[in-house]
Parts: sequence; structure tokens; C-alpha cells
Amino acid sequence: VRPGSLAEVREIAKTAGVIVLNSGGVVRGIRNWGNFLLPKRTHKHLATHSSGHYFVMRFDSSGPTQEKVRQTLGLDPRMIKFSVVKLGGTLDAIKDISGKIEWNRSDHYDDYDEYQS
Repeated sequence: VRPGSLAEVREIAKTAGVIVLNSGGVVRGIRNWGNFLLPKRTHKHLATHSSGHYFVMRFDSSGPTQEKVRQTLGLDPRMIKFSVVKLGGTLDAIKDISGKIEWNRSDHYDDYDEYQS
């Protein structure tokens, strides 16, 4: 999400979550990861972005629901980039995956100069 407004991030996460819930899916967890540098500069909606606000939402839903989430996020001008990742193909494969989304803080770069070294 473009950086600058936590309210925008909340609204986008809520919109995606409501799509999942209204379609009979389950939201297992949402985690705000904050602002980070993007892997490379990205052009979106006539603007160039070098940083973005990251959040992760772990959810279970049908394929058509995932497509609707992708379509909604792709059309939102506040979104810079997004990904949907499949964690497993069967209930047995994903039943033990928790909603808690960890982040390895040792990979976090607080300083741009440190990032460049």
C-alpha cells in the first residue's frame, strides 16, 4: 500500500477480509508489518514509489473468492503491489497453519544506508 496513511491500510485490509468472509471463507490473521523499502522502484497510477506499507492477511477461501480479492486489490489506486500465495492444496495440508504471522526482525532495515551496504 502506498505509505503515509494507516487508515488506508486498515480500509484495504478490511475490504479484502469482508470479501473473504462474505464468500464463506475464513480470515486466520492480519498483521501490519509497517513501512519498508520496495525491492525496486515501482510505477503505479502515474506515481513512482520506492517504499510501501506492508500488511499480511492469512485466509482460506475458494478459488473464485481469491480471484475477486486479486481483482479488487489490483483496481485499488492505493495499492502499489500485492501477492496471493497458496500455502497448501488440501485441508490436511493447511490445518496446522496458525493465523499468527511472524516477521524475522533481523531482516528489517531501519536505515537506508544500512540497506545499501
